[in-house]
Amino acid sequence: MASEELRLIEAGQRGDVEAFNQLVRLYEARVYNLCYRMLGDADTAADVTQETFISAYQNLRRFRGGVFRAWLLRIATNACHDTLRAQKRRPAVSLDAPQESESGAPFDVVDTAETPDETALRHELARAIEQGLAQLPEDQRIVVILSDVQGLAYEEIAEITGANLGTIKSRLSRGRARLRDILRAGELLPSKFRHDDG
Repeated sequence: MASEELRLIEAGQRGDVEAFNQLVRLYEARVYNLCYRMLGDADTAADVTQETFISAYQNLRRFRGGVFRAWLLRIATNACHDTLRAQKRRPAVSLDAPQESESGAPFDVVDTAETPDETALRHELARAIEQGLAQLPEDQRIVVILSDVQGLAYEEIAEITGANLGTIKSRLSRGRARLRDILRAGELLPSKFRHDDG
């Protein structure tokens, strides 16, 4: 896979649009999921995903090796930060509005043995986590998403965010603790998942 990815990158750097399109197909879901969880809006995430790939294509000749996925996710992360800054200047999207996605609820795992009540609880929990993530500061939100949702290693998160390992571990710890506190404090977390012990 790595040699095929390298071949596609080199072809893309020479201007082969179809090779770049294959790279897009390899990474579009991962980039979109990152953008969606950072921005909390499906349409905005789709726009930023598209911007990410346009920027990657325009700058592909500058890619000098390393982990392509990390390079691409760094572009996406920066685009998300830019979008969030712009939204703060002119807020237009309510984080309380129900989120819609054609692929179903985020964190959606299909279990055919589920009862309707269990399905409803799972969707409720996914919404609570999404709303909790939206309340985290951007620097904590991105590391929680990259680590706990995308499953990346600390080193790759450091490369994507430009922060050192100690900072990554600290932000992840604070982000997880804050998310846990948000879920416990509010009515976001379904009662089945709440623990009364402090």
